[in-house]
Amino acid sequence: MLRGAPMHDPFAEWDFDLPDAHIARYAVEPRDSARLLVLPLDGSPWSDRHVSDLPDLLSAGDLLVANDTRVMPARLRAHRVTGGAVEIFLLSADGDDVPCLLRPARRLAVGEVLSLVGGGTATLVARPDDDGVGRVRLDLPAAELMARSGEMPLPPYLGRASEEGDRTRYQTVFSGPVGSAAAPTAGLHFTPELLARLAERGVGFATVTLHVGIGTFRKLHPEDLERGLLHPEPWSVPQATADAIAATQARGGRVIAVGTTSTRVLESAVGDDGVVRAGMGVTRLFVRPPYDFRVIDGLMTNFHLPKSSLLMLVGALGGQDRVLDAYRHAVASGYRFFSYGDAMLLT
Repeated sequence: MLRGAPMHDPFAEWDFDLPDAHIARYAVEPRDSARLLVLPLDGSPWSDRHVSDLPDLLSAGDLLVANDTRVMPARLRAHRVTGGAVEIFLLSADGDDVPCLLRPARRLAVGEVLSLVGGGTATLVARPDDDGVGRVRLDLPAAELMARSGEMPLPPYLGRASEEGDRTRYQTVFSGPVGSAAAPTAGLHFTPELLARLAERGVGFATVTLHVGIGTFRKLHPEDLERGLLHPEPWSVPQATADAIAATQARGGRVIAVGTTSTRVLESAVGDDGVVRAGMGVTRLFVRPPYDFRVIDGLMTNFHLPKSSLLMLVGALGGQDRVLDAYRHAVASGYRFFSYGDAMLLT
């Protein structure tokens, strides 16, 4: 390569123009009043609806499968002995040496003790690695410190600090096991009332768990494409969900994933015989075209960042050109993007 020649961007084909005004800084209320771009997988025209229309868009016998992970209030504020402020973003609530992101990290030294706002200390035991992940030893259990003074880990593109309302709004109404560093955002649109209307319609609802980790904050690198793997994330499928999927498939119903995280769980848990079995595991599955989906027949998902693995997953199901065309329509039509934004339904 000639000196000074521009580097090839392997992700350029997944880029799109998104004016900053389209990034949703706050969620709409009620949750199911968000807009919904319906993108049929048979190639017929898309339509503009609302999440509250889901009972009319799905059929009796269909099954929605959502991620029930609960987001940790993982952002802790701390101070150095010198008085400098440090932000500690915990990536787990388990273990003695807890993985975390640190900001700023450049001047922190192993062994340095940070005083946490609200009480407690964090001692740096490992500087950040190539993924930016360091480790701290806390003087109290991580769960206790997060409950006391942790803030919800809103994505940086929201451009604002976490507020009290985010403690409930950045959780799904069906969240259970605690362990995520970010919300499974497609699930944020559901209300108890919407779930009840879906049940009346005969649409089933089941859950899996995937704890969202550091991978959601990393930009993709060319080596990710070469390896075909993402950052590892733990998942589990309960027996009741495996049974519900089998029953749905047996009667000819559709399995529709709520979110890319649920999709990755199901596509990781399926066996060579096409059967989803209950169990636990760790996935590094990187879904991008071409990909043969073995479980899901449809997907409900938010609008994702340009050049992201999440957008590639949606493109693998809906077709890259068609999905990017739909994104351009969404921008032109004033849809709201990212975690607190609107949604798509591909069926």
